[in-house]
Amino acid sequence: MPLRSRLAIAVAVGAFAAAAATTPAVASDDWDPRGDGGHHHHDKPRLYKGVVTAGTLALRSAPTRGSQIIRYVHKGDIVKIFCKTGGQTIDGNPLWYLLPDGTWAWGAARYIDNIGPAPRWC
Repeated sequence: MPLRSRLAIAVAVGAFAAAAATTPAVASDDWDPRGDGGHHHHDKPRLYKGVVTAGTLALRSAPTRGSQIIRYVHKGDIVKIFCKTGGQTIDGNPLWYLLPDGTWAWGAARYIDNIGPAPRWC
C-alpha cells in the first residue's frame, strides 16, 4: 500500500478515535443541518446525508474491503455521513465515508450518493 494511502488511513483512524472518545457508541437520530444547534455561525453541517445505491453494502472497520464488517445497509437506506477520506479504490472511486448511524463504520462512497453538500474531509 502506498505511503500516501497509509497516511490518509492513519489520519482517518486518528479522527475516528477522537470522535469515538467524545461520541456515544450509538449516535443520536437528531440531524442538525447546519451543525450548530441553531446558532448559525457555521457554514458547514456537522453531519451530511447520503442514500445507499448498492443492493447490500457492507460497512467496515477501516476504509478497505479487507477490513472487518461492522454491519450492513441496503439500497435506498438514508445514512448520516460524518466525513470522507481516501482509502481502497472501489470501481474507480477512492473515497470512503465514516458513518455514525448506530455504530461508527466506513462505507465506500462508490455506493453512497450525497444528498446535499459533499461531506468534509476527516
